[in-house]
Amino acid sequence: MTFDPSSYVFSQGAEPAAIRATTVLPACRENIEIQTEDGLTLVGELALPESGHIAATLITLHPLPTHGGFMDSHVYRKASYRLPALADIAVLRFNTRGTSSARGTSDGAFGEGISERYDVEAAVAFAVERGLPNRWLVGWSFGTELALKYGAREPVRSSIAGAVLLSPPLHRADDADLDTWAEAGKPLAVLVPEHDDFLQPAEAIKRFSRVPQAHVVGVDGAKHLWVGEKYASRALNEVTGIVTGSPGTALPQAFAGPTAAAGT
Repeated sequence: MTFDPSSYVFSQGAEPAAIRATTVLPACRENIEIQTEDGLTLVGELALPESGHIAATLITLHPLPTHGGFMDSHVYRKASYRLPALADIAVLRFNTRGTSSARGTSDGAFGEGISERYDVEAAVAFAVERGLPNRWLVGWSFGTELALKYGAREPVRSSIAGAVLLSPPLHRADDADLDTWAEAGKPLAVLVPEHDDFLQPAEAIKRFSRVPQAHVVGVDGAKHLWVGEKYASRALNEVTGIVTGSPGTALPQAFAGPTAAAGT
């Protein structure tokens, strides 16, 4: 059964509610389908601020689906739960080809990061068609490879403001892709966990030196998967500050309005 985001049950407490891992804040949520140029249907969800004002749009690219990555990977799930209400940010999540989640399964099969080019292009085109402003790619792990390989090339390049990378392994993306980003001049923010399994801050600074506008931030104590509320919140704070032009953003840890609980 496909999960219906309208099934969340919101209630108003007497006091502001602490924001926990499963806390869902109000938003205009809808299940979406994205059509790729090569004929596939990708499933996803769009969460918009109830206020109607959109300060920025996140087009999220999830971790490796062959190792458990999907649109519900926890940092992206929490982004959709929180950022529309706390920061007027629209969050577009989707499953790349052949990937499954509670939302459903996207058509096709895993393409080793090659045929996923069509997925990235289609997701950005969807955001453009919906009139979502200030569009940023946000890639995590495998998703950073997709952002690096296809974000600075047309037709995506002219439709995004920049990209934020969480835990880039730099396996599939190479120096030529970094050089393309350098030539594009688009902002590139790189969040690198101190204890990442694949690329740690010192090496990341060296590798991304090919991109003059890249800003590498080492995150003390964090690991590749950003496990733990402390690190997920740090990632969301950093992403929010980057895409809204407000460095040092600290999102509220409690919410005075109605809340729901995921999974209940």
